[in-house]
Amino acid sequence: MGRVANCHCRAGPDSGTAKALLESNEVILRGAIQRRYPLTSIAQIQVRGGELQFQAGNEAVALELGAEEAAAWARKLLKPPPSLADKLGIRPDQPTFVLGQVQDPVLASALQGAVTSPAGQARQWLAVLLKASDLQDLLQALQATPAPAVWAVYRKGGRGEQGSAPGDAPGDAQVREALRAAGYRDHKTSAVSDTLTATRYARFNPAA
Repeated sequence: MGRVANCHCRAGPDSGTAKALLESNEVILRGAIQRRYPLTSIAQIQVRGGELQFQAGNEAVALELGAEEAAAWARKLLKPPPSLADKLGIRPDQPTFVLGQVQDPVLASALQGAVTSPAGQARQWLAVLLKASDLQDLLQALQATPAPAVWAVYRKGGRGEQGSAPGDAPGDAQVREALRAAGYRDHKTSAVSDTLTATRYARFNPAA
């Protein structure tokens, strides 16, 4: 969302000047008042007299942003967050070819009704990389059938699966190095879950 303002704030019993940041997952206050409010905790959003007012858990919050800016913040806060399918560009008219085991229920739900088996008919690929062999399988598949784009899904921090050898799960640097060597460039990232992240790679054509 990316909105920032220096303003007078009231948060529960505290008040003072703070830097307020509206991020994609939370509202952050820094300065005389320091708070972090997950967007999922924010309710009763309204604009009164140039203030953005809302309830975060048991705490009443007011940010003196001015009428126009307060209204803009309120619109952002009231807008439903994009689904994982929206963030990954997964739609029935944008069929996705999937490699690896999709064990995360949210990711499985995002893929429902939008998966194609013939790799050559896919608008993009999604590869779940939970161990080193998964990355090798992806590279071999790309050699046989180049993909227009690939979402690489892997564990945050490269943590391995339970029982796997230390360092067995590919991390961000390893995935990037391998896919760049295969002719792909990373250009977008998205959180998938508390443990999984995803990076989108597009096929690189230096002559284009």
